[in-house]
Amino acid sequence: MFGLLTAIIIGFIVGVIAKLIMPGKENMGFIVTTLLGIAGSIVATYAGQAVGWYEAGQGAGWIASIVGAFLLLWIYQKFKK
Repeated sequence: MFGLLTAIIIGFIVGVIAKLIMPGKENMGFIVTTLLGIAGSIVATYAGQAVGWYEAGQGAGWIASIVGAFLLLWIYQKFKK
């Protein structure tokens, strides 16, 4: 239970930071922002494992998670247009 709560809190923080860095206005609520941060962390973890930065079972760090969320937000904006 504590791990899930931690993932939600960190996901929200990562999502908010990615939204602050991304130019433009995204009207996302708490849940979508949190999901953006969690998805960014997942993307960063798998990408990092694919290129050899992380070992199996090792998660991405804060910066990589923010970059992953930023990348997902950028892709979203491209498809939105």
